Amino acid sequence: MAPGEASVAEAGPMLHKAFDLLLEPASHPAASAIRIEENLFAIGRSEAPFACYEAEAVAQLSRRHARIFIENGAAYAADLGSKNGTTVNGVALREKPVRLQSGDVIGFGGKLAFRVRMEPRVGSRARAERAVHMTLTPERDDLGLHPVELTQFPFLVSKADETFAQYGERYPHQVNYVSRRHAHIFVKAGVPFVEDLGSTNGTFVDGNRLGETAVPLEDGASLAFGGNHFAYTVSLRREAEAGPTTTSTATTTAMGQAAQDVPEDLDKTTFITTAHSFLDIFCVDQGQPPDDEINREILPDTRVPAQHRSRSRFMRFVSELGIAFGGGQAMKRRVLFYGLAFIAAIVAIGSAVYFSGNTERNLKGLVEHGDYRTAVTAANAYLDKHPNDPRATALGTEALLKAYLPDWLDHLKRHDPGAARSVVSQMKALSATNADARFLVDEIDWIGRLEAFMTSREGVDAPIRIYADENRMSELLKQWESDPSGHQRRLDRIASTVPAFRDLYAVALSHLRKLESDDSVYLAAIERLKASIEKALAPGGDPGALSGEISDYADKYPRLAGLDRLQDDLRQYLALDHAIQSRALGSLIDAMQKARFTTPPFQAQQRRLEADSMPSPDIVQRYMAVSDAWRNGKTEPAMAGLRSMASGPWADAVGAELAHKQAVASQFADLQKSRGAQGYDDRVLSFYESLDPAADVWFATAIQPDIGSLRQKALARADEWLNRAQTAWAQYRTNGAIGGDQRLETGLSDGFKKQAKLLTDAQADVQRAAQLLHQLKADRSALADKLLAEINAEVDLQRRSLVQLAPVLDPRLLTAKLALIGGDKNGDKSAAKGANGEERRAP
Repeated sequence: MAPGEASVAEAGPMLHKAFDLLLEPASHPAASAIRIEENLFAIGRSEAPFACYEAEAVAQLSRRHARIFIENGAAYAADLGSKNGTTVNGVALREKPVRLQSGDVIGFGGKLAFRVRMEPRVGSRARAERAVHMTLTPERDDLGLHPVELTQFPFLVSKADETFAQYGERYPHQVNYVSRRHAHIFVKAGVPFVEDLGSTNGTFVDGNRLGETAVPLEDGASLAFGGNHFAYTVSLRREAEAGPTTTSTATTTAMGQAAQDVPEDLDKTTFITTAHSFLDIFCVDQGQPPDDEINREILPDTRVPAQHRSRSRFMRFVSELGIAFGGGQAMKRRVLFYGLAFIAAIVAIGSAVYFSGNTERNLKGLVEHGDYRTAVTAANAYLDKHPNDPRATALGTEALLKAYLPDWLDHLKRHDPGAARSVVSQMKALSATNADARFLVDEIDWIGRLEAFMTSREGVDAPIRIYADENRMSELLKQWESDPSGHQRRLDRIASTVPAFRDLYAVALSHLRKLESDDSVYLAAIERLKASIEKALAPGGDPGALSGEISDYADKYPRLAGLDRLQDDLRQYLALDHAIQSRALGSLIDAMQKARFTTPPFQAQQRRLEADSMPSPDIVQRYMAVSDAWRNGKTEPAMAGLRSMASGPWADAVGAELAHKQAVASQFADLQKSRGAQGYDDRVLSFYESLDPAADVWFATAIQPDIGSLRQKALARADEWLNRAQTAWAQYRTNGAIGGDQRLETGLSDGFKKQAKLLTDAQADVQRAAQLLHQLKADRSALADKLLAEINAEVDLQRRSLVQLAPVLDPRLLTAKLALIGGDKNGDKSAAKGANGEERRAP
């Protein structure tokens, strides 16, 4: 709130009777209702009762998330800048508190939601705040600070309040170390607490800087705001609880009770007899420009220096020494020796202090004259021997930032991240002896990496590439979320030292918010998709189902890039896996040579297959020699090569290949003997159908003249198969695809059998048609390929759906149904083999 503005607190009498506030769970019904009986209730994942909730329920809850408070007979909710926000009836809270009504739904972080209910308070209960009185006595009596007598709560610590503003002329810097909304002191269950409100220079209790949680204040505690200037000792007094009284009566009672304990000079005591408003405390004025100074000498453990005590002891020593010498007393040598040693020590300490001050003056002079790089060198040399000197540390940090940060900013503006990283590396080396500077350089390094990443993506709305961007995004967010308030304080300090940093700082925070938004949507989706891929590729998984899931992600998340690479890798992997399962050595080696995986999960899966399931390089080399001989018509050397491979893990595949080649060679020899005989044309066509156009190319070429003369007959046969396949497929779809109820039947119904036969007949006929049309290089081969793809997709779907019912179906029934569907494990994933993708039939 800007100075001079009216308070946002509501004035006037109580609007309602005394009441308790109930938060009834709306998102987690198993949780208990929360009864709020105090005037201030904290919401945060480490606050009660949320700390006892399941981790998933509070995962989106910040440590300092929101506050609910009761004031002037009304209840309010205020968000405290939480990461995932606070809503009331679906509307996000901003910088101002919102009044709550009975029946409202308040949500925290997107997962926790409660319905608000107000219950009249039974009986009359005295307010605990009236039973506590507090005196803040300055720890130092040489600063002229007044004691502060608190008789009403809450109390807002603010440099705009007269309590601290009265020292503005005498101590302008120290007053500016206190923020406008620095901290507040409140009473809960009769116990006073203090909570820091995100101040620039912090609030300290017994020398420890407060975090994001309020801490209780005990009698005798040390309480300091913004450093060690406004430091006070807490004194507590309690009066017997009484019934409800008016504010004026309470104030009078407190004043009377306090008369015995407050300092005698009441004119120098600041009495706080009117409570501040929680509405003022939690109302953030975004338009108020930041005007806090950074206190570079925050030493919370420093207490009042014992100058007077040390000086009096020294004077007594000198006095007694003078009496000893002047009075003619017999001075023993030992006393004289220790006395002279003490004087020498004092001289040495004084010299050290003088020369130390001289170093500080030299550093300060270098900084004031703009010789920042020389100042960095001088500060490092001094800090190497005196690492705990706070003034030298602060001056060294200031010099380092002013010397190198402008160059770093210039490199980033020119989109030269390499040069910017070089400057950061230099700054890290120069801050080796300055721990204070190292923290700030780490923040600069983080900003640089964030901006380099955003630049590489060509804008905040650029696609997010799976297996390329998510790790960098997660790393950047993880570093920020480790200590967001600490990061912001350090970045604020950098901006106050080098004002040119402010613009980039604002842009970086905007980019951070975009990353946080993408984290909750896109990074979460990427993690789910990765988990699905890992599960599908694991033993017993169903990789065939991944294609549809990847397509769904492409539809739901338009900025998710790289899914086309996943689909391409999946197609290659299915072909490779099918060849392994079918034990078809030729198809497997062909798939191995064609596989070019570009995404990490499929690259890892390829390495596992090479180690466990694929033929060795020796087997591959020997089989390729056999294939070359076979394609060149050298049938005997080819079959001899296969016979030499008839042992080992791939013996069954070699045996099947040998049997096929022997059958092809035998049928070809029979054709040559029966040329011109009755039925020759049909035998030629049947033989031609059985050939693999790529592997059996020599035989296909040898009978090409016969096929040329029979081309029209062959096309007619292919068209007949294609027409039969189209008819069966159309009838299958007209009847309706095999549904879940049919798959779940406890027996083999006539309906299931009929549909399964239509499907398998259509698949067999279209495979034969596609094979022959490709061999004849007919135009209609594209139509056959399209129909084959549709039918194979339905067969795959039906088989996967049946396999998923294995836990509930009788194993023998499941086997029978799979057999009727066709396309078994050795042929269902990719019925095609050879160059054109059709099943090769034995001659």
